[in-house]
Amino acid sequence: MIRAVLLAASLLVASTAAVTTQSRPQPTEVDLQLVLAVDISYSMDPEEQKLQREGYLQAVVSQEVIDAIGRGLVGKVAMTYVEWAGTHDQQVVVGWRIIDSLASARAFAAEIAAKPIRRGFRTSISGALTFSTDLIETSGLRSMRRVIDVSGDGANNHGQLIEPARDAVLAKGITINGLPIMLPRPMRRQADIDNLDAYYQDCVVGGRGSFVIPIKDESQFIPATRRKLILEVAGILPAFDTAGEPAVTPVQSEKVDCLIGERMWRERWERN
Repeated sequence: MIRAVLLAASLLVASTAAVTTQSRPQPTEVDLQLVLAVDISYSMDPEEQKLQREGYLQAVVSQEVIDAIGRGLVGKVAMTYVEWAGTHDQQVVVGWRIIDSLASARAFAAEIAAKPIRRGFRTSISGALTFSTDLIETSGLRSMRRVIDVSGDGANNHGQLIEPARDAVLAKGITINGLPIMLPRPMRRQADIDNLDAYYQDCVVGGRGSFVIPIKDESQFIPATRRKLILEVAGILPAFDTAGEPAVTPVQSEKVDCLIGERMWRERWERN
């Protein structure tokens, strides 16, 4: 009798476990999870912000990007669009969306275009990286590759220091790519640094296949952003000397000061 009761109980537990496993939703599988993290700090002029957003809008719906998505093992990628400024100022403009066709890409771009452009104080790339990492880890998606695509026009000057923040992201197996915006200005600002592309290369990006594509002219926003998305979706290493394409910044021979943003901010206030 006791043996029969124990057998019935074990069968009940096994049956319950099987039902629980079957009813538990399985994560959606994609080839890539990609966070598009864009700078909206006050160092970005309104015109720069419009160009930055337009670059992403045009790139996402480009046939080259759609073709790259279709060539993936799953044929799907997931993207989310995030705006960031200071260490406590990150906002998800459009949450995770599955892109697997031109129609879904256009829908994603339309959602971004419908949101107003705003501006925020300070520049915390470290905060953007931490926030983006949390989005990836709580996405409910599954992918072989996870990438944070960060664009901006200045060095980190707020919140956690950039190197430990970057290293924490890389330790999770997430790749960081950079799109430093280096447009010439009529008047130089105190926070401007000449070698922002080198700063991004040495201090911000990292991980498997990571790269930096600087934007040094208004005409480069769309082609540079498109090339960056193609490389990220395809998961291939960029060529540094591709003719007719936006240049990728090679590794620098001399190390950049990764505290330059914090030092410049401190010196600015000491002078005032």
